[in-house]
Amino acid sequence: MALLTDRVAIVTGASKGIGRVMSQLFAGEGARVVCAARSDALVAETVALIRSAGGEAIAVVGDASVEGGARSIVDAGVKAFGRLDTLVNNAGDGGPTKAIQDYTTDDWFYTVNSCLTSAYMCSRFAVPAMIDAGRGAIVNIASMAGRRGLAYRVGYCSAKAGQIGMTYGLAVELGRHNITVNAIAPGAVAGDRIDRVIQSQAEVRGVDVERMRQSFVDRSPLRRMSTAEDIAALAAFLCSDHARNISGQCIPVTAGEPA
Repeated sequence: MALLTDRVAIVTGASKGIGRVMSQLFAGEGARVVCAARSDALVAETVALIRSAGGEAIAVVGDASVEGGARSIVDAGVKAFGRLDTLVNNAGDGGPTKAIQDYTTDDWFYTVNSCLTSAYMCSRFAVPAMIDAGRGAIVNIASMAGRRGLAYRVGYCSAKAGQIGMTYGLAVELGRHNITVNAIAPGAVAGDRIDRVIQSQAEVRGVDVERMRQSFVDRSPLRRMSTAEDIAALAAFLCSDHARNISGQCIPVTAGEPA
């Protein structure tokens, strides 16, 4: 049997990158997937890919960081599939790469709202539906930046650390409802986002881009970056019955780099 048979899963930030790969993998493992994002065209592409492979999915366009958007995402999933028992809080923007003295209040609130408030909002509205379903799994896609820090990314580091703290608190609170809550903390994940991070880090530090890229790889004993598929596979496991007694954990995916 597939890992996620009979699951209804919301994946936020499903328009591209890890969110798109995760939505496809979840559908391939038997879940009916609510693909949520702010981009109408891109999230529709994700759903089309899932359906062309024989999976079930719907697209919901909404901003997970605001109350109305988060509520509409959850309501759409319950309306379409009759229940909800899985939520992956993947939405979030890395925000700018700036020294703290140049980091504006708008930079701060945009980044924290995008990464942390969105996870809070979606969890807030998803939990009652999970309680009704008699089970649930929430996975927060955090970052190693929330555990060890990354220079010139104060908002992102703070937001991801907040996601990890929220994971711990909700795991204790929701265990009595048969709801597990875990976080995944990726290191460098190959793709467009890490390319942008490397470029901006090289610029602010005044070093060569390829030298900066190699520094990210050299941190790993396996001498490689992780992939979106690596993150998606762990998320699927954490949402399955195989992980029913794993809760309140933050699991690094770093290609061997010490956490």
